[in-house]
Order: sequence, then C-alpha cells, then structure tokens
Amino acid sequence: MALSSRLLQAAGGLRAAGVRFASTTASLKTETEVDTSENEIVAPNFTNRNPRNLEQMALARKERGWKTTWPKREFWHRLRLERTQHYVEAFVERSNGDVVVSASTREWAIKRHLYSPKGVAACRNLGRVMAQRCLEAGINFVNFKAIIPWEHRCDSIQEFEKAVKEGGVVLHEPRRIYR
Repeated sequence: MALSSRLLQAAGGLRAAGVRFASTTASLKTETEVDTSENEIVAPNFTNRNPRNLEQMALARKERGWKTTWPKREFWHRLRLERTQHYVEAFVERSNGDVVVSASTREWAIKRHLYSPKGVAACRNLGRVMAQRCLEAGINFVNFKAIIPWEHRCDSIQEFEKAVKEGGVVLHEPRRIYR
C-alpha cells in the first residue's frame, strides 16, 4: 500500500512538471505516410566484397606450383587427417598453408565422449565434428586425398571420410572454370 501511494505521488509530481504518460489502450496512428518507392531502386554498380566469392563460383585461380612439388598444391581447401601415437587431428588448410578449421581428440569437448582418443570410433566422431565445423565456416567443398597412398586403406581413415561425407561436405572441389 505504501509503495503504491509513493508511486502515485511520484506520478503526480511528474504530471505537474509537464510529463504525460501514454495510455496503454490508445490506438496507434501514423502521422505521415512514408514513401518506400525509393527503397526499390537497384544500384547500377554492385561490388561484391566477399573474398571467397570467386572460389564459390569456381573462377578463382588454383596455385599449381611446379610439377616436382609434392604433395600437390592445386586446391582451395584441403582436408588433412593426422594420426599420432596418442591422438587424431584433422584440419582444413588453404593452399598457402593457413589453417581455417581444425578439430582434434585433444580437445576436451571431443575427448570426454570417446573411449579412446586414437581408434576407429575416434576418427568417425572427429569426421562428424569436422563436417559440422566446415559447414558452419561456409566450406562446402574440400580436397581430401591421403598424402601417403597406402594410408587410405586404413579403416580409421575410411570411417573418417564416410563421416565427413554423411555430414554434408563434398570431398572434391569443383573444376575451375577458365574464362
């Protein structure tokens, strides 16, 4: 009761000062109509500021390098899987060597759901995580080739590849369009 009487006294003081309260039941009326036809005009010159636009349209150059370089550098994004004695790491890198997206079984968020951080199940779950992170980063196409050819026959690498494909990432890049 005391609180409501204080509020009424404060409101009375504000009214005396010239402040008016809006009614909650008042109808909304627009005072002037706004001309929206100027919003529909399209600018004749458009500048796309997306640095990956040419990649997504398959028009960007792929650095080929020399024929003697190994492994080949002719890609926009390459997915690599590295297995060590204790952990498994996967990352997507650009042709200049910058890592764009990475995931590892060293990360506690991944490691706590695994029985072992280095087995086939770890590679399968790491593939799921990498697919999700690639799609969140806007990378839909990656180049995935085992650096050592006989390494591709391993069950863990095949499970990793299958999990990334099921996650929605295409494991080969589109051919470059030459103009």
